[in-house]
Amino acid sequence: MPTDSTPDSTPPGSLPSDPPYMTRGSARYRRASIALFCAGFGIFSMLYCVQPLLPLLSEYWQVTPAQSSLSVSVTTAALAFSIIGIGMHADRVDRKVLMSAALMLGVLCTFAVALSPSWPALIGLRLLEGVVLGGAPAVAMAYLAEEVHAQSLGFAMGLYVGGTAIGGMSGRVLTGLAADFFGWRVALGVAASAALIAGLVFVKLLPPSTHFNKRQGNAGSLFKTLVAEARNTALLRLLALAFLVMGSFVSIYNYASFRLGAPPYSLSQTAIGAIFVVYLLGSGASTAFGRLADRFGRRPVLLAGASVMAAGVLLTLSAPLALIILGIAVMTVGFFGAHSVASATVGRVARGPKAQAASLYLLSYYLGSSVLGSLGGTFYRIAGWPGVVGMVTAALLLAVVTMAWPSRTAGAPPKHPGHA
Repeated sequence: MPTDSTPDSTPPGSLPSDPPYMTRGSARYRRASIALFCAGFGIFSMLYCVQPLLPLLSEYWQVTPAQSSLSVSVTTAALAFSIIGIGMHADRVDRKVLMSAALMLGVLCTFAVALSPSWPALIGLRLLEGVVLGGAPAVAMAYLAEEVHAQSLGFAMGLYVGGTAIGGMSGRVLTGLAADFFGWRVALGVAASAALIAGLVFVKLLPPSTHFNKRQGNAGSLFKTLVAEARNTALLRLLALAFLVMGSFVSIYNYASFRLGAPPYSLSQTAIGAIFVVYLLGSGASTAFGRLADRFGRRPVLLAGASVMAAGVLLTLSAPLALIILGIAVMTVGFFGAHSVASATVGRVARGPKAQAASLYLLSYYLGSSVLGSLGGTFYRIAGWPGVVGMVTAALLLAVVTMAWPSRTAGAPPKHPGHA
């Protein structure tokens, strides 16, 4: 087992003068892992801090549950397309500078959302927040794929996704608690402050890139990437999986607040926010699934993740509150396990630039959040909670079929040294 004094690895086939790749146990690996954990924390705490507040926003602004969910959906949709736009130029801008700017601008937007004078202004600011946050997620994935040795990548990506789990949990728990005592505006200010602290730690700790090569990016290069990847079955599977599992995950969390806040449960915002502590299970699941994927292969673990999600979702149909919470917890474990493994796999199967492949993955990921997250409101209005569960279960079954279908992709995409 490597220790903190373990040097970074020079992969087989590399010249001795090449900068080493980070390996688990080295000082640079530890700093990068903590920094990217904080980045994941900051991104997701800002992205989903409004989710437990949807019933309050619905009541305060006199909008329907489906309309209130737009405060989540417009942000994730804007983030999805922003990632593509930024992805065109991500390979010619320093990784750390781009991620740092995205996090700090996101913090400013979150503070501004807390001061929104009207519902349209709130939606507009949340849309802007999605645009500025787009500079972080895809670049974080590309940074890890470029800087971390293949044998340590699964665990490192698991830690990053674990940070998104803790961020998502903290954003929801903190806002739920603060909203009960001080209202939704102060709650969003608390979430923004937590993200600011995480962003400052990220800026301080992240090591500079050593394997990043600046190159020109434009719409033409992105189109070439799309054409090159159109026949890459392995990547297309991951794109479909990202859309389906993320959309399913967000739909459950969006409308669980409405169900649990209504009779017979009538939970307070603090109690509803406390349920999101199950996100801690997601943090552990992301690293555990990463290890399993490194040992047993990625497709079996991805299949297991989607299947675990479906089992958890079906469990929420139970009436006892304890079983509903257990179902949400099981679904959370499956989601973060599948997402962490899929994230680590994108850079390995991509045939073109890794940042653009990561952008395509996250486009599907956040479009799933926006499309299925909003569509769930229609199912909730028509058929209540069973309607949401039915929609989500169908999406997850499709995800399982997608990953289980025999692959026809011949050969393996080329990999850079250290990722063989």
